Amino acid sequence: MGTGLSSSALRGHRPAFVGTVVAALFAAIVVSASATVLIATGGDGVSARARRTMSANSVGDTALVLLMVSIYMSIFVVASTMGTAVVQQHRELALVRAIGARPRQVRRAVAAQALAASVPAALAGAVIGSAVSRFWFDAMVTHGLIPRGVPFGFSWLVLPICLGVAVVTSTAAAMLTSLRFSLLRPARALDEALAGRTGLGWMRAPLGVIAVGGGLLLSVLLSRQSAEDAGQAAFFVLILFCVGVGLLGPRIVGPAARLVSAPFARFGATAQLAALNVRSQPRRFSAAVVPLVLATGFGLIKIMLLATTQHRTGSAGSPGDVWLEYLGTALYTGFAAIAAANTLAMISFERRRDIALLRVVGTSPSQVRAMAVWEALIVAATSLALGTAIALLTLAPMLSTAFGSPFPYVPWQAALGVVAGTAALTVLATGVPVSAALRRPALQSGRAS
Repeated sequence: MGTGLSSSALRGHRPAFVGTVVAALFAAIVVSASATVLIATGGDGVSARARRTMSANSVGDTALVLLMVSIYMSIFVVASTMGTAVVQQHRELALVRAIGARPRQVRRAVAAQALAASVPAALAGAVIGSAVSRFWFDAMVTHGLIPRGVPFGFSWLVLPICLGVAVVTSTAAAMLTSLRFSLLRPARALDEALAGRTGLGWMRAPLGVIAVGGGLLLSVLLSRQSAEDAGQAAFFVLILFCVGVGLLGPRIVGPAARLVSAPFARFGATAQLAALNVRSQPRRFSAAVVPLVLATGFGLIKIMLLATTQHRTGSAGSPGDVWLEYLGTALYTGFAAIAAANTLAMISFERRRDIALLRVVGTSPSQVRAMAVWEALIVAATSLALGTAIALLTLAPMLSTAFGSPFPYVPWQAALGVVAGTAALTVLATGVPVSAALRRPALQSGRAS
């Protein structure tokens, strides 16, 4: 039964698993590229003089940090997308439990799905990442970070690293997401699958409060330290805030969306309906808001820090260092953006029945599209508000110790770019699945859901 259930789920929830494959592929590419560059710059064929130059430019340390953060972000993104894909199957899993499937059969089927999605993606990502690493290596040579003449080579060690990150993460996420649900009684599982789960769980809420409180406490403590110490620990402040927002997602996203969406009610009935949808389903939309908060938080912190340093001192560092800083930021935000886009697409795909019902009662396709756009803009605005708050709280101690003021300098072009990029991502990730659903007859879409 496990293999048949896995195959059926892969066919019936293809968009969800496509998102998991894309996330695992991107994760494997970045991890492979980071590991390849780290191995190449630390190889036996590197001269002592070249090693000293790269050490002065912190090439090895930067590659190691990028690899470690890439692995962390890979775990976050792959686990998020795989977990969402499993949650969307709760109705099917409840039905097979009702007809006699054992809990371990359900978990085995979910694990098989994770392997089917992650193994090919990890293998392809390892190959593509090795090719990408060559361009990355050459770019660091061009920017003077690596001396000319340092040999570049590929390593087979990246393959087990990519497989370990993608496969272990996706399988563990699938098993953990399905564990509680598989142990429910069939009747309870069916009821929860139809009505949705309420509450955060007895562990999730306290852990979320601890993470947010820890971020605030660490931010206050860092304001009393040196600028260098505050800068080194700022990443941990960001991580604590992001983990807290992730754990408390529905409790934070609901009030934030209610506050942000208030002005949207002035733009007509479709905007009002969109605002009501987001406010009334905080658990569903928080799955998309959390990775967007991570993306905007990462991006804004780096932009604000470099722009403020440039504005106050006249220099944010050497061109090579600034390029490397922005490269790392692009990788982190890329991870989170893929997770957000996948989740928004899954949410839109999951709502085919709702869209079909709106069409049956007389809502025109243009009104449905407008509602989807307004929902995307509300999600984007909520994410920007939370991401900006996290960025300001993270940067405050660093800027206070370095410049005597916690307020950053932000060029309007950069701020406009972040807002436009977030809005474009949410609108595309929401609009494409909705447009695809509108191309099908309403009654057919309702039956397919």
